[in-house]
Amino acid sequence: MAIAEASASGHGEFEQSRFRAIRGPAGLVMGYVATILVLVTLNFFLPRALPGEPLEALSNPRSPTFIGDQERRLAVEQYYGLDRPAGEQFLAYLAGLMRGDLGKSIRYNVPVSTLIAERLPWTLLLGGTALTAGTMGGVVAGIRSGWRRGRDGDRLLLPLFVALDSVPMFVVASVIISLFAVQLGWFPLSGARTPFSDAWPPWRQALDIGHHLLLPAGLLAVQFSAFQFLVMRASMIGELGSDYIRLGRAKGMTDRILKYRYAARNALLPTVSVVGLQAGLAVSATIFVEAVFAYPGLGRLMVEAIASRDYPAIQGVFLIVTVMVLTANLAADLAYRRLDVRTRR
Repeated sequence: MAIAEASASGHGEFEQSRFRAIRGPAGLVMGYVATILVLVTLNFFLPRALPGEPLEALSNPRSPTFIGDQERRLAVEQYYGLDRPAGEQFLAYLAGLMRGDLGKSIRYNVPVSTLIAERLPWTLLLGGTALTAGTMGGVVAGIRSGWRRGRDGDRLLLPLFVALDSVPMFVVASVIISLFAVQLGWFPLSGARTPFSDAWPPWRQALDIGHHLLLPAGLLAVQFSAFQFLVMRASMIGELGSDYIRLGRAKGMTDRILKYRYAARNALLPTVSVVGLQAGLAVSATIFVEAVFAYPGLGRLMVEAIASRDYPAIQGVFLIVTVMVLTANLAADLAYRRLDVRTRR
């Protein structure tokens, strides 16, 4: 009996240690790698489930790219590998990924990696600026509002951010474009830089890019800051009744020290997860913003690729977006485990 109990105890400890190992950082990385493999498969088959085909315009007599010769159309299909069965195309797609080859765009007739290299910096600039500004604004406002719950500042900030979080993005976009770009003319209506500005001095080019960036990034930042504010305010309110706050007041600590050095630091933990979540939401939001402002990023490229059923471009953009989202979520998970000791036990 004692041997059986010892064996069961040892087996239980082994299972717990294995479970802890699976839940550790290595387990997180393995989980994300498995997710990427599943998404790579979906990335190939979902675009082909859309109605229409990439070379449909070649068979349309009204299209400027119409090809009346059947042999020439077949030659174009063979050039892009569209005449092969789906299974062979999938294996060729996986082989290309192993070599770092994303294929050639059907619409632009250039490598997809070239298109992504041209558009990715603009998307990172737009999304990174908006996420940073929105997080900073939402966290600071949430700290002040949660610390002064029910007072004048909180009564003003809470309805404002709740309204911003509830109003659809296209409504806010229509208002700011109509007001600041059309009526007042303070900001450009579209694009990321002024045409033929390559000959300008570097400092003037930087100002021009910032001028074009301010309106779309500001729209995204407003959406991000609203959710960050609500999370940070709730976390701060949860810290107000903590024992260390009462002890600090009893020791005569100032509200500024208690608010920023103690309460805010503990309340920041949920915002780490929120940043990872918003990094994923930023992808879909950036697609909309880039389409509205004609911003030359991955979002606009994705819209153009879907409209023309450009399978290689769709697959390349979706793959890069997937990797970016999963990397951001993995970084948030690892950072949360690092900051919160309880998740490492």
